[in-house]
Amino acid sequence: MSRPRLFERLAASARVTVVSASPGSGKTVLLRSWISQAGTAGSAAWVTVRRGERDPQQFWLSVLGALRQTAPGRALMQPLTAAPDLDGWAIAERLLTDLAPLRDRIHLVLDDLHELGPAEAQQQLELLMMRAPAELRFVLATRHDVRLGLHRLRLEGELAEIREPDLRFTVTEAGELLSAAGVQLPDPAPLVQRTEGWAAGLRLAALSLAGHPDPRRFAEEFSGTERTVAEYLLAEVLERQPEPVRRLLLRTSVLERVNGELADLLAGGSGGERVLQDLEQANAFVVALDAGRSWFRYHHLFADLLHLELRRTAPDEVAALHRAAAGWFAGHGYPVEAVRHAQAAGDWGPAARLLADNWYSLQLDGQAATARQLLAVFPAGARTADAELAALAAAEELAYGSLEAAERYAGLAERAMASVPDGRRAQAQLLLGITRLVLARQRWNLQAVAEEERRLRATAGGLDAAQPRVGEELRALALISLGTTEFWAAGEDPERHLELGVALARRIGRPFLEFTGLAYQTAAGIYQSFARAAERGGQAVELARRHGWADEPAAGLAYVILAAMLAWQMRPGEAEPWVQRAERVLRAETEPAAVLAMHQTRGMLELACGRDAGALAAFQAAVRLGGRLTAPHRLLTPVRAWRLYALVRLGDADRAEQVLAGLDEPGRGHGETRVAAAALRLAQGDPQAAAGAVAPVLDGSAPVIRSAWLSGAFLLEAVARDALGDAGAAGRALERALALAEPDGTLLWFWLHPAPGLLRRHARQRTAHPALVADILSLLAGQAPASPAGPPPPLEPLSASEIRVLRYLPTNLSAPQIAGELHVSHNTIRTHMRHLYAKLGTHRRLEAVERARALGLLAPSPLRGQATLPG
Repeated sequence: MSRPRLFERLAASARVTVVSASPGSGKTVLLRSWISQAGTAGSAAWVTVRRGERDPQQFWLSVLGALRQTAPGRALMQPLTAAPDLDGWAIAERLLTDLAPLRDRIHLVLDDLHELGPAEAQQQLELLMMRAPAELRFVLATRHDVRLGLHRLRLEGELAEIREPDLRFTVTEAGELLSAAGVQLPDPAPLVQRTEGWAAGLRLAALSLAGHPDPRRFAEEFSGTERTVAEYLLAEVLERQPEPVRRLLLRTSVLERVNGELADLLAGGSGGERVLQDLEQANAFVVALDAGRSWFRYHHLFADLLHLELRRTAPDEVAALHRAAAGWFAGHGYPVEAVRHAQAAGDWGPAARLLADNWYSLQLDGQAATARQLLAVFPAGARTADAELAALAAAEELAYGSLEAAERYAGLAERAMASVPDGRRAQAQLLLGITRLVLARQRWNLQAVAEEERRLRATAGGLDAAQPRVGEELRALALISLGTTEFWAAGEDPERHLELGVALARRIGRPFLEFTGLAYQTAAGIYQSFARAAERGGQAVELARRHGWADEPAAGLAYVILAAMLAWQMRPGEAEPWVQRAERVLRAETEPAAVLAMHQTRGMLELACGRDAGALAAFQAAVRLGGRLTAPHRLLTPVRAWRLYALVRLGDADRAEQVLAGLDEPGRGHGETRVAAAALRLAQGDPQAAAGAVAPVLDGSAPVIRSAWLSGAFLLEAVARDALGDAGAAGRALERALALAEPDGTLLWFWLHPAPGLLRRHARQRTAHPALVADILSLLAGQAPASPAGPPPPLEPLSASEIRVLRYLPTNLSAPQIAGELHVSHNTIRTHMRHLYAKLGTHRRLEAVERARALGLLAPSPLRGQATLPG
């Protein structure tokens, strides 16, 4: 195969090039391909060191013979035959003398150099490399580094190195290799991932794939247990190791990662760290995971082989090895790995205790998905019979299932609590109490939240001595849960509890709790100041981006609030991506309050875009969801009012009247309902009734929960008074509407109830809000309002690969052509483009380009509108 990126490095001007990698990495094939395609066969001397080469004289005679096969070498060197008094030093000196006048380039390739055993021969080779003429270049292919004093060449810039990562096949190269073998695999990426780009693995896979009925499935399931791969690895790697090393490799194969102490424990020996370091240095399919070379893993295919061999040779030891690993990981502060090994050993009881002990910390660390995966491994019967597992299952259902299932598991946990040993009962009650707290919040039961909060404080107090941080963590969680429930259920002063909870979470270093509290502070802040809510929302989104919590429900709520503010400000293009992100994240089964708010925001956005039917559908969905409430909810009243308003916008006055009549007396008296009713009366041509509908809103006897609604009430009053011919009252009402709208820039009501004539007359008078009037008139004339805060940033940072693809999007290149430019598959480009669209909140290529330019990710177009982008 042609591998230009590696051929260029081989052709570099370094005196010595080292190609060091594991067996089967393609070292020999790479060098032969390079010599063939570079046209240097006549000037390349090739020596393959024989396995276990112990005779320096034989090695040097092979080198001399190979050099004489080249045209320059033949002209300068005389043949030499073996003799008792001829040693390696003498031959090396002879070579230096004969080659001194060399003027034409010779490449001396020494393949399998690791087989050169005597230290004396290595010292002689080092002498030759250091004193040889500049035109003699050395290419050393080896499975591991040989001590040749190469550090001096590295300092002098005379050493080029091609190592394991460089030799790994890319997806494009793997596709070419498979095609050359007559195998058509639409997407080689899974196979490259499984083989880690190992050349021999890909070649063996190609042989097995030929004629296979389901190549795609074979590629995804390809492993080190495949016969051809297993035979290769056994012969070339495992069987070459001494018995103690083989034992260490086999017994530690139950681990995903291993260090020296663990290796000694499982293998029953000592010096495990040194063995692992030597194997890694020898390219024996052992990979270092940290800069200090203390943690290691095995190549995927090698790990598969080791697992197979362990099960074949010592099946009775597997459970005990997992059990020992579980104890070590638990004792050294690695709970996730401890639980996994206990589960693998079939020790369900200890595994359950381990998970219960660490569940809370995993949640607070933002590792809910990991905790969920661990819980799913337990047998179904264990999750219902064990009180602690049932409590965890309730928490898992609360986050990812349904409130009904969460309540069912909580009941099971409560009934089984008596069976929990005394020493663990407080912990079990703690886990169950946290779940009940959040469940009560999701049901908007403020009284139950307060009761659970008091109970949790008491439970935490009993644990403080053993776990000092638990009390503070519980208090932070309780404060945030109490504040969020107060917010949803219209309780008193939600900001006080949220502020305290966020400050405490920040102080004790629990960013997940801080992130959750900030998201709800964003929601609470929208009722006070858009600027404050936007600041909190930005902080929450940044924490989500930094820690990978972009798909958490709390992030979804922050997206909803950011979208709602933009919808109120008549910036629908900027609001749309945030709503879409919320729609991808939030689920009504677990976050009904946030989903209700999301439907309301979607409806407002539809109104802002003139899609009144879509708005009605969104508001109706919110109202249906509100039917699941167990307590009054502050969003239900405005949602019902918006539904009534959407019917008015659609011209369905009869149905609007029916909806209004269907509300009870308190419902019809709410301020938001009165605003919608005033819009209905204006649509029916009755401005007097409209003014009467909003009068209690204006005098405060029918309050609204957001100042934007009050602004709308004064605007409708102004329109009604203008229609009644009362110019003075109309002007005073309009001035109040403008005063209420200006701090947050809420323009939606002025768009929904355009009154350009009234506004122009008002502008000629002494208004305190001339700039806002100008903005509204520009909006009504079809000009979008300015974006003071700039476009929202991408939710997640773009990867380096995605940025490379992004730079090609403004061009006229199609996706397959971009794939060719970047040397990857077409499917890879399509995947990157899907990720780009999702992160930028767009659906089409042109939209992605425009959004990227607005964010400064792409340079502005010098000739805007002239580029034609393929879809």
